[in-house]
Order: sequence, then structure tokens, then C-alpha cells
Amino acid sequence: MDTRATSLKSLETHFEDIQEVVPEEEEGITRIQDKAKKGLNKGFRGVRESRRPVHKSFSRQVSLETGFSVLNRESNNDNDERRALERSGRSFGGFDSANRFGGEARKGDFSMFRTKSTLSKQNSLLPTRKEKELEPQRSDGSGRLDESLNKSVPAGRYFAALRGPELDEVKDYEDILLPKDEKWPFLLRFPIGCFGICLGLSSQAVLWRTLATSPATKFLHIPLYINLALWLLALAVVVSVFITYLLKCIFYFEAVKREYFHPVRVNFFFAPWVVCMFLAIGVPTMIAPGPLHPALWCTFMAPYFFLELKIYGQWLSGGKRRLCKVANPSSHLSVVGNFVGAILAAKVGWKEAGKFLWAIGFAHYLVVFVTLYQRLPTSEALPKELHPVYSMFIAAPSAASIAWEAIYGDFDGLSRTCFFIALFLYVSLVVRINFFTGFKFSVAWWSYTFPMTTASVATIKYAEEVPCALSKGLALSLSFMSSTMVSVLFVSTLLHAFVWHTLFPNDLAIAITKRRLVKEKKPFKRAYDIRRWTKNALTKQNSSNKDFERGNEEGH
Repeated sequence: MDTRATSLKSLETHFEDIQEVVPEEEEGITRIQDKAKKGLNKGFRGVRESRRPVHKSFSRQVSLETGFSVLNRESNNDNDERRALERSGRSFGGFDSANRFGGEARKGDFSMFRTKSTLSKQNSLLPTRKEKELEPQRSDGSGRLDESLNKSVPAGRYFAALRGPELDEVKDYEDILLPKDEKWPFLLRFPIGCFGICLGLSSQAVLWRTLATSPATKFLHIPLYINLALWLLALAVVVSVFITYLLKCIFYFEAVKREYFHPVRVNFFFAPWVVCMFLAIGVPTMIAPGPLHPALWCTFMAPYFFLELKIYGQWLSGGKRRLCKVANPSSHLSVVGNFVGAILAAKVGWKEAGKFLWAIGFAHYLVVFVTLYQRLPTSEALPKELHPVYSMFIAAPSAASIAWEAIYGDFDGLSRTCFFIALFLYVSLVVRINFFTGFKFSVAWWSYTFPMTTASVATIKYAEEVPCALSKGLALSLSFMSSTMVSVLFVSTLLHAFVWHTLFPNDLAIAITKRRLVKEKKPFKRAYDIRRWTKNALTKQNSSNKDFERGNEEGH
């Protein structure tokens, strides 16, 4: 009786709930079954058959002694059928893909990125009947798509799952929430980086207004109609992009949130207001012959200021989005707007406000510049070769020199210092022009044209203070280069949009999961692995039984 009780106890602890077994292992499992059946005595088998109804709550069981799985099915017949089960792969290491859960259901399902009302969010908390049926099949490493979507994606996750200087390419071993092989809705494919087109065109309007009105370039006799045409074109593009992205905010707000948490694209949320300030600065004299009203500056600068309070606070607080973790060349967009706002403040007559913004911008520019120059942890996301993204380095010092001259009315020593810094960075990029070839065209490239334009305007201001052939030739050369770059990008954009229809590919960067769902592939466990597993389990169990019996003998 004592031995029988001990065997019964060991039997009860020898069953564990597992998943299915893949068909390729069924043959190996059957051989283990045959060998295990020969080693079992009839009494032990009888006990196991008598104890089987106790385990009705388990859908799948495996015996650690026999190494084979059985399925308990409730039926009217007394003879329970014993058969080998298929395995999903999660029970032995969890190397199953996340596609197993909702693989077909999520295909083409873009509603996960649609704007969710308060009522729909409350209803989404109540599990449906289908979700209740699928809930037992979810595991910690595979399911949780809702958690990946509703909660903010950590900044480190973007660096881990994406690559490229703009963090817009998904790494090969990563999975996404949306299908790659079908075309997404247009609003989902419309990125915040499209405001870069507005930046390039609006800054060109400022450049040609300066060329037409500056004494240093008066000998060119440039008409103001070029400035008017560029300004109207930039205004039309700004209105179109703004309305389109507003529709995206209305219908796909979840996707907009993904872009906001993106460490690179969050800087482009400053772009709309910088564009508006560029348009105000470069407005043609035929449209606004007099000084601008200060309300215009308040309208454009207020949202920019509140947004930078949020972003700079994250940099300063030292959390998961601290500057040394998320810094990238596009971070200059969140700094250069302070200098552009200072220029506009000087034009409307609020020079004290301009000095305030200039001080904020210069302090944060130094921090961003040093952080990027030292190549701290974000160096993993930056490419080894140079890329047009590095032209962002010349935007802030160029705008700072122009802003200082607009506030104090003189291109003095501090303005020239900032200008020389920008000029050196500009030259260091130009001499490496071969590194700018061989890259795939992107809409975000437009954002890298306005730094060249800003440097050209600063050179014209310098030529006004130091009129000579060298300064004027440098101003004309930089102006020609920036205008040529904008023209090339404009033609390329038209070709990609209307001829090749490749301007807006699927935006894979917003569809990454909060956690890595696809684990590294491991080789399937063969039959000898299962045999070794069961042998080790039996050895541990037998040793525990001997210790238990030894304790009972010592107690007696």
C-alpha cells in the first residue's frame, strides 16, 4: 500500500499542460510511446486509467514518465482515445511567430490606427466572445497587440526595431502590426515629414526676397515677382499639407501618436509653425507693404513654445526620452524655431521677446550640438557614412546669426561668430559630396534644404557688412546651390508622385510593436531531446521520492 501510494503521488505530479506537437515530431513521439508502454506494469496503468477523470480541466497533458501527450475529450463512451498531438512550438522555448495569433484577422485591418472615441474605448475594455475563446491561446510573448498599440512605444524600441538616419526602415528580424505586401490607406502613408516640403519652399521665398532687396546683391536686378511666385507656391503647399495631415489627425489619431513618440519625427511637429513664421518673414511687399502685426507672431509662436516646453522638459528630466538617448540631427528642428521666432519678433517690433527666444535657442543648440558631436548612445542609429540629414547642423548657427542681426541691427562679432561656425560646418559637408550619393529618395529630404537656404541668407547679411568680391561671390554661390537643390527635389517629388507613384510608400515605422514579437529562430527539438527531457525529469522525481521514503523510515 505504501508503495502504491507513493506511485500514485508521483503520477499526479507527472502531468503538465503543454501545447501541440508539430507533425514532424509525431514519429519520434510514437517510438517513445512504444518503449514507454513496455516498461509500465499493469497495476501502474490501472491507477493511471482510474485517475484520468480527475484531470478533466486539462485539454492537453504529457506524462513525464512516458513522454507522450494525450487529449482528454469528454464523451459518452468509456473508452477514451489516446493520440499524439501537434505542437505549436510555444511549450518548448516559445519560438513560434506572433503571426499565429490573429495572422489572418489582422491582414488589412487598419482600424487599429483609427481615432478611438471615449465610448469605443470603454467598449473595447469589455472582451467579446471571440476574444474570450482566443484568450487561452495568447501567451506573454505573442499576443498583447492591444497593449502594443494603446500604450506609448518606448524611444529605445524605435532604435531597436528601426534603422537608417531617419529611423524609417524596419529591421529584417522585426515584425509589424500591418501587412507589408498590400497598399495602406493614403492617410496612413502620409507622414509628418511632408512639412519638410513646406520648409524648403518657404525658406526659398525668404531667400529670393533677400536677394531682391539686399544692397549686396542689388547689381543682379532680381525682380520681386520671383519672391511672390515662390511665396504663393509655398502657401498653397502649406495649406494642402496642413489640411491633409489634419484629416489624418481626425481619422487616424493613433497613427499620429505613433509619430509623436518617434524620436526623429517628433521634431517635425515643430515644422508647421516654423513654416508659418518663414512665410511671415518672406511675405512680398505687394501683399504686406507695412509692418506686421504682433498678433501674427503670437499665433505662430504660442504652439511652438508650448511644444518645446514639453520636449525640453523630457530632455531635462532625465527619463526614457532624455536628450542623450533620443538626440539625432533632426533635433535641430526643435531649436532653430527659436531663432526664426526671434527674427519675426524683431520684425513686429517685439525685440525683447526676440532676445528671450534667442537665449533659449542658443543654450539648447549648444547642448544638442555637443551631444551629437560626442556620438553618445544614439550613435547606433546614425549611419557611419554621411547623409543629407547632417545638413541640419548648419541650420541653427545660421539662423542665430540672422536673428542677432535682426534684433540689434548690426552684424557684429557674435553674429559673425555664429556665421563662421555655420560656414565651417557647411564646407565640411560640401567637401564630402560623394557621401551624399546612393541613398533612396525620401520626402524628409526636403527638411534638409532649408539649412542651406538659411546659410545663404546669413552669407548675404555678411556681404552687406563686409562688401567685397569674395563675400558677394560666396553669397551668390551658396544661393545658387540651395536653389538648385530645391529645384532638383521639386522635380523628383513630382516624378515620384505623378509618374512613378512611389512618393508615399507604406509607413512601416509607425506599425512596429511595443515589444519584439518574433524571437530568434531555434532548431526544433527532436525526439532525442524529448527523451532526454523526460529522463532528467524522472531522475529528479525518483531522487525526491527516495528522499521522502528515507525521511519516513527515519521517522518510524
